[in-house]
Amino acid sequence: MNELFKQQVYEVTKLIPKGRVSTYGAIAKAVGYPNHSRHVGNAMGGCPKDVPAHRVISSSGKLSVPSFRERLEKEDVVVQENWKIKDFKKLFWNPLDEL
Repeated sequence: MNELFKQQVYEVTKLIPKGRVSTYGAIAKAVGYPNHSRHVGNAMGGCPKDVPAHRVISSSGKLSVPSFRERLEKEDVVVQENWKIKDFKKLFWNPLDEL
């Protein structure tokens, strides 16, 4: 994975509003690499602190990193016991539609 891809992923992720979530796949599509959601996940693993990685979740609406629960809840995102985001479809931020 090259640095340009990572930087593009980080820039799109920074645009996700507080209280909203996006998916690895949606970010991948937004940067021009559909079907590269795993690469987005890998990029998130080492992202800078100013990138809100906690707002990026799986396409099923589940939290991929349990430690992000607290950060999301501080933004009034409800995480259910099964690690799913309550009202996922309502909170979903699609960069292709909203940029």
